[in-house]
Amino acid sequence: MLKKIVLAILALIAIVLIYAAVRPGTFRVERTARIAAPAEKIFPLINDFHRWAEWSPYEKLDPGMKRSFGGAPAGQGATYAWEGNDKAGAGRMEIAESTPSSKIAIRLDFVKPFEARNMAEFTLQPQGGATQVTWAMHGPSPYVAKLMGIFFNMDQMIGKDFETGLANLKTASEK
Repeated sequence: MLKKIVLAILALIAIVLIYAAVRPGTFRVERTARIAAPAEKIFPLINDFHRWAEWSPYEKLDPGMKRSFGGAPAGQGATYAWEGNDKAGAGRMEIAESTPSSKIAIRLDFVKPFEARNMAEFTLQPQGGATQVTWAMHGPSPYVAKLMGIFFNMDQMIGKDFETGLANLKTASEK
């Protein structure tokens, strides 16, 4: 009987490991909000890392977080690095593309709590007197991330942060 239980457990573990291996090799998380402000008013809040404290939910994870800015003051080439507690982790961002009032693409390199290289994109689409703002992040999904994804819904976890950030961006932009 014990032998059957051990074999069943080993079979279950094998199934989980195989299932993880065949999951997609990339991920994408995306959220959208309608903001009652022109894109020209919203764009500078995203395009300048110095202004992220006004709306980014990640800025509030660690009040003592160390921040450093470099490169261009804003737009393409601007950089932002942070090192914080376990919640904030550590990493670096660089604006790779900045198309005024329509798109910002950011290279996002996490160092802690785990290493990851992703892209974040903000697109702004005017809609009458408002703007549809989309915040997306995408990148490779290595095996460990695929395995974790079986037990944790990364879209919901990251998506919740994006929803909070977009709500904060809406509040900051509609002043």
